[in-house]
Amino acid sequence: MVPAMSHKHENLIQSIFRDPISANIHWREVESLLNHLDAHIEQLTGARLRVKLNGYEDVLHRPHGGSTLGRQDVKNLREFLGRAKVTPSLYEAMKDKSKG
Repeated sequence: MVPAMSHKHENLIQSIFRDPISANIHWREVESLLNHLDAHIEQLTGARLRVKLNGYEDVLHRPHGGSTLGRQDVKNLREFLGRAKVTPSLYEAMKDKSKG
């Protein structure tokens, strides 16, 4: 079953996958979303984090010298979430399936 998601998290997923890539995505919101999805987050050296979600693993980077992700970091996050089956369309399909 898909965990209930706040509008804030749903909007964040939409923003992550929107083109052109947003430069206004805050790391604290991403971390909140990952925690909500029960991702396992392990601190590595520096700003690197190993994130495991839905059987997929990747290394993500916290922003350096600010709170928002750069476009390349958003792209990397988008690719990771896509592999982990957390996309706007897949999430909606799973949400609809859990209702029925």
